[in-house]
Amino acid sequence: MRKPELLIPASSLEVLKTAVLFGADAVYIGGEAFSLRAKARNFSKEDMALGIEFAHQHGVRVHVTANILAHNNDIEEAAGYFRELKEMKPDALIISDPGMFMLAREICPEIDIHISTQANNTNYMTYLFWYRQGAKRVVSARELSLREIAEIRKKIPEDMEIESFIHGAMCISYSGRCLLSNYFTGRDANQGACTHPCRWKYAVVEETRPGEYMPVYENERGTYIFNSKDLCMIEHIPEMIAAGIDSFKIEGRMKTALYVAAVARTYRKAIDDYLESEEKYRENMEWYKSEISKCTYRQFTTGFYFGKPDENTQIYDSNTYVNEYIYLGIVEEAAERAGELPEGFDSITMVRIEQRNKFCVGDEIEIMKPDGRNVPVKVLSMTTQEGESVESAPHPQQVLYVELGGMAEQYDLLRVRKEK
Repeated sequence: MRKPELLIPASSLEVLKTAVLFGADAVYIGGEAFSLRAKARNFSKEDMALGIEFAHQHGVRVHVTANILAHNNDIEEAAGYFRELKEMKPDALIISDPGMFMLAREICPEIDIHISTQANNTNYMTYLFWYRQGAKRVVSARELSLREIAEIRKKIPEDMEIESFIHGAMCISYSGRCLLSNYFTGRDANQGACTHPCRWKYAVVEETRPGEYMPVYENERGTYIFNSKDLCMIEHIPEMIAAGIDSFKIEGRMKTALYVAAVARTYRKAIDDYLESEEKYRENMEWYKSEISKCTYRQFTTGFYFGKPDENTQIYDSNTYVNEYIYLGIVEEAAERAGELPEGFDSITMVRIEQRNKFCVGDEIEIMKPDGRNVPVKVLSMTTQEGESVESAPHPQQVLYVELGGMAEQYDLLRVRKEK
């Protein structure tokens, strides 16, 4: 049985550290250019070097995306980018364009190359083509079923790796190649600037009747006709492993640290439990599903893995996420209070955080720990960096010292259940 890699996205150095500590075997990140998530914060050269160093210290691999479909004026700059990456020593480059592939092979042949899902990898001959060019891994197109992936596994060399998505947003276009964004806004999805028009609400206008908008209905449920549910395969890890997939990929390079922590921790435990015993995996299924539902999502589907999607894989009446918890921040420093404690408290911790959403003294919040525990605590006090005592934290990214009625440690996440 293959032990699959758990591959987690990271939009920033903070999120990378979270992914590493919450269970990733590998993380994938993008630089400030040549990545298909231009709207994500992405990594500066300095942060990328720090991130690779941090990941390697913890035995975690780093894959860097350079998967745009390049134009002539991209090539010279891309060559310089690959020379920088050669010095930083990531473990792999994720590429879709054959010209970018050739350039990377020439400049940094010692770095593995993985072929992006953008390259439309739908059959074993495509895998064999890239293997003969020197690729280490191919990311399967999202349009493949598990049966097709299993057949590819049988037809390719044993040392060639298959990477497939296991969780996250689904693209309405074939293998992510989309022209809608460029047509509507001039921002090209294939150059990393997608505006996600598949989530918009549409109507029909007849050419000779401008301004008369006729709503698009499907069974009278709504007009978000391109809005796919999110992929979630937490209940099908045995089938994913049986298909011969080497790397389970989580989508989401624009997601928060809270999302990354939740999916990384849950899939880590699910994979490890199954590899220990299928009985343990089945027994813990409700916990996995409960934890996955605590991060942002759009309802779930199994995508193409068990056959062609139907009308049940779309969301017609809304384009909004389900969001049960609010992300408050990551514990950057923690110090346990020594001496006698007030009645009712086994421990009190003073933590330093850069807060992301508003919370107040007296709030009941939750410490989310990498080992799977969710520890409820009370906010006892709050002090600004200048030493001023405050009752609430209304300003995003404000540095605060927060006293919590419980045990917190560096890199724990703080979250609070959203009021209904």
